[in-house]
Amino acid sequence: MKSIVGVLAVLAAPVFVWADEAGGIQWKPPAGWKSKGTSSMRAATYTVQAAPGDPEPGECAVFYFGAGQGGGVEANIDRWVGQFEQPDGKPSRQAAKTGKETVQGLAVSTIDLSGTYLAGGPMATVKIRKPGFRLLGAIVEAPQGNVFFKLTGPAKTIAAAQKDFRAMIQSVRR
Repeated sequence: MKSIVGVLAVLAAPVFVWADEAGGIQWKPPAGWKSKGTSSMRAATYTVQAAPGDPEPGECAVFYFGAGQGGGVEANIDRWVGQFEQPDGKPSRQAAKTGKETVQGLAVSTIDLSGTYLAGGPMATVKIRKPGFRLLGAIVEAPQGNVFFKLTGPAKTIAAAQKDFRAMIQSVRR
């Protein structure tokens, strides 16, 4: 009887499962985000539910290209800044809020930027202009190369998801 009780206790205990990993790190995505899986360029992609009144959901893409691949931290921050225009015509670099922190001994660079998002990816010849969008980004300097977390979507949706995004970045472990 004791062995059955012991087995049941183990089965009933909460299990913490790391959902995704890349570059020698693991992270736990928010429970409400829906995984869209991986692709050749993405270690993970999540859909974030649209806030009431927003025209579309948000998307969190996690990129890992391999050790020494994908460019450096500043080059990627600059690339993300270049994907936005400001309604007043000023440079998006002036509107970008950037920071640096350490999470579990790993250097993390962050960006928060709002404006008109020029969607379409780096190879697209035509960009789709999406006003009122926001980007939250984090670049984790992982043991096997940089891992890029990029959350984009309508501003209200991203504001509603900001706490979850921060929690995901804080969950990063080797």
